[in-house]
This record gives sequence, C-alpha cells and structure tokens, in this order.
Amino acid sequence: MNPTMTDVAKEAGVGVATVDRVINKRASVRPETAQRVLEAAENLGFRRAGLIRHRIDERMAGYRLGFILQKRSTHFYRALGEALIAAAQMQTAPHGKAIVEFLDELTPQHMVAKLHELSSKVDAIAIVAADHPQISQAIGQLSAQGTPVFALISDLTAEACAGYVGLDQRKVGRTAAWAISRLSGVPGKVGLMVGSHRYLCQEQAEISFRSYFREYAPEFQVLETLISLEDIHLAQVATLDLLKRHPDLVGIYVAGGGIEGVIQALQEGDGPPGLVTVCPDLTEITRQALIDGRVDMVISHPQEWMARRLVEVMSDAICAKGTKDSVQSILPFTTYTAANV
Repeated sequence: MNPTMTDVAKEAGVGVATVDRVINKRASVRPETAQRVLEAAENLGFRRAGLIRHRIDERMAGYRLGFILQKRSTHFYRALGEALIAAAQMQTAPHGKAIVEFLDELTPQHMVAKLHELSSKVDAIAIVAADHPQISQAIGQLSAQGTPVFALISDLTAEACAGYVGLDQRKVGRTAAWAISRLSGVPGKVGLMVGSHRYLCQEQAEISFRSYFREYAPEFQVLETLISLEDIHLAQVATLDLLKRHPDLVGIYVAGGGIEGVIQALQEGDGPPGLVTVCPDLTEITRQALIDGRVDMVISHPQEWMARRLVEVMSDAICAKGTKDSVQSILPFTTYTAANV
C-alpha cells in the first residue's frame, strides 16, 4: 500500500495541511519544517517526494543573502564568513547567492553606507553591529523598502529589526564569572575587557559577569572595564598595562573583540602565576592558547549551527514578505578547556 499524505504528516510530526501547503504552495512553510516533510516523504517512499523536493528547491532558488561582519583581520569572522557562505550554498541551491562583506572601519556611518550599498544586491541582510540610532534608522528604511535586516551575535534595539540569532549573553557572562571564581586559587582583582559598550551582547555579558560576582563571590574585586574598540593592538596594549598596574590580578574576562591582542600580551607580559583567563570563540589562536595554558576557558558560538539557523530565518522572512514577527533564535554555547580541544 502506497504511503499517503497522512502517513507523511505523521512521520514528519506535522499536520496534513502542512504537507499540502508544501506540495501545492498554498501558504508559507518554515524551511526547516518543509525539510522535515521532505525527509519523511523520502523515507516512506511517498510517490510525490520528488515534487516536494522540487517545491523546496523552487522556493529557495534565487534567494540573495547579504552578511556584514566585523574586521577581516579577526580569525573568528573569517571563519564565520566561510560558514555563512557554505550554509547559504547548501540551503538556497541551485541558484542562491551569498555576499559576505567585512567592515574594517566600525563606525555607524560605515555600517549605514554598507547597508544601503548591499541592499541593492540582496533580498535580506544580517549584520554584526553596535547599537546606534543611525543604524536603527537605516534598518527602518530598508525594512520599509522590503529588505529585512537581522542582528547576528549582538542584538539591536531597532524596532524594524527582523530578528536576532545568537547566544543568551546573560548566561555567557555568568558562566565566565563562575569559571574565574571557581578556578582562581584565591580571591583578588579581576580584569574585564569589551570592544564597546554599544555592542549589546558585550554590555549584557559585562552586566551579568559583575552581577554573578556580587551575588556569589563578593570577595573578588572586578576592576573598571577596559575598551578595545575591537582592535587587536589596542587590546594588547591595554592588557600589558593591566598586568603592569595590577601584579596581583587573578583573572581576566575578554567579553569582546581583540582576543588575539590579549593573548599576545599574555605571551609577552609577566603575568601573575595562576591567572585565570576566559575569552570568546574557539579559533586557531584561542585553541593554541588553551593548549599552551594561557587561556583557561573559551565560551564559543556554534558557528556552523548559527550559520544554518541564520540562513533559515532569513529565507523564511523573504518568503513571508514582511508578514512575520521578529524572530529571536537563541543558540546554546559551547565551553572549551585544554581538556576538550
């Protein structure tokens, strides 16, 4: 007996109406839901599985996705750019297109200019950006023109922002504080560095980092926050100065960019014994720092998963043509130590 639409719906965990929408294009279906329907149809040998695959390819074909990332000199963003291109190629085949742009000048003016430039080439955009009124205004303008803009890694307050894909930064900051308070042999001074307070992800991580120490480890002294402006050299200089001014430092948490500079400073400077360092994102640089013992914990974005999820929500927004509410997609982070890299 040939499998029916009811069988496919049951196998996919959806309603029969959803299967019908995928086959007959009666209404929008989330990309991941359509993919489940396809997998169920193929697993069951459903006679219209080929048509379902055609519908999915037809729906995704030709989507043009744009991504604006931070400095190309950063290992993390270069790797993320590659992951985004791979995810877009996989999920918008056969004729989809991904454009990844890097910003070496991180001013709001440069971001706004790049947004408007890219909007003429793509159907949806995702950006890693500081929160600023000029950027919010640009997002509103593009949204009104039919180009949804998503926040990646760092959320944005723009009312017209189509959604956010990233981590729960409250958990990130408190996890970093937990690690330093538990791994440090004695209480003492703790350094903290962000790229800029305008990155909401870093601001939330900093607030949560401090709140954990107030609540659970008040015997530690969290020092005034250092600013790196996402610049490797500035981060290096600031860390060397921190080590010089506070020889009794017991911990450093890097919540933002410039980690390469911090690691260079830890290699060059005369850091106190037992210094506990926590930083973001597993790269070639941070992996080696874990192995060498210069960094104790890395709190990392799931890059490939994040890229796939972002492409899904962007494609869904294009298909919905502005009828969907803002999407908040919070992903779990991974913690790395020298024992699991």
